[in-house]
Amino acid sequence: MALSTREREVLDLERDWWRSGSTKQVAIRERLGCSPAAYYAALRRLIASEEAFRYDPLVVQRVRRRHAREQRARVSGETSGPVRHHPR
Repeated sequence: MALSTREREVLDLERDWWRSGSTKQVAIRERLGCSPAAYYAALRRLIASEEAFRYDPLVVQRVRRRHAREQRARVSGETSGPVRHHPR
């Protein structure tokens, strides 16, 4: 199944949000019109998608690695940097 326009927008924002000159949270709200929690939920679903990987393999791999690091840190009880809390 092909990615929707919205799914491509999520991946595009993850790739280049820093160019907006604002924080990621502001870029999420301005470009996608959703909350950061909704954005991160969509991004978590997308990183498991082969279609997303074909669309932008670099972004998907980067997010997968970051997610795996954060998971390992949570399991081991370590903190390797700032703790990010995403409201659910």
